[in-house]
Amino acid sequence: MRLSELKVKQTAIITRVNRNLDDNSGHPDLVASRLETLGFVPGTRIQVITKGIFGGDPILIQVGFTRFALRKAEAEKIEINPDMQGATV
Repeated sequence: MRLSELKVKQTAIITRVNRNLDDNSGHPDLVASRLETLGFVPGTRIQVITKGIFGGDPILIQVGFTRFALRKAEAEKIEINPDMQGATV
């Protein structure tokens, strides 16, 4: 499942950040690298705080005590496993 599919107030655990190459040019995906630098790493618990009114973009995410606004395209790079316990971050 992708982070962009998670509903508001749901929590999940990051399983991986998809590092596909940008437009088949052979260059590394800089967005994926930046997400990992910011703390979006496997094993981290995250929660969707809210989503934008028009098409759910941007998505406000909480990682630990920090909140990030991600575009839907950025959130699609993050693969998650929904947290079945329903615990908050």
